[in-house]
Amino acid sequence: MMTPKDSNVILIGMPGSGKSTVGVALARELGFDFLDSDRAIEAQMGKKLSQLLDEHGDEGFRRIEEDVNASLDVERTVIATGGSVIYGPRAMEHLKTLGTVVYLQLPCRLLAQRLGDLHARGVTIAPGMTLQDLYNERCPLYEKWADVTIPCQNQRLRSTVTAIADIIRKG
Repeated sequence: MMTPKDSNVILIGMPGSGKSTVGVALARELGFDFLDSDRAIEAQMGKKLSQLLDEHGDEGFRRIEEDVNASLDVERTVIATGGSVIYGPRAMEHLKTLGTVVYLQLPCRLLAQRLGDLHARGVTIAPGMTLQDLYNERCPLYEKWADVTIPCQNQRLRSTVTAIADIIRKG
């Protein structure tokens, strides 16, 4: 029988690390529901992430993101979080009580290849900051909050999903 800690999987990582793609496939593999917390923010606020960033700025957006993630109440769900969720300690402490936090780790150069316009993707980044700067700032926070780190470089989707599913099933 699953304990509450094992009843959800929370995916964290940089934008472009594959949280949503892995999350959908992992949910299917485990027979869980799937929740994209960025879509939950948009649904709750009635606006796209880029609009929220324009209206509230990075700090205001992060408060909204923290509030939404700290209020999630789900079971048997794979949650793909936004890349900046790790800035909200209240949200991260709550998510850790909901399940296993899995960090999808990729090198910055691969993320740069995957990402287009950061603002259009709803990425919170300070003016003048590069993707490498953001990567250097966030990686220690991902590592701090993760229960499990999955290196995704040179991994196919199926092998990443299988690795996470095996960890979750073993408890």
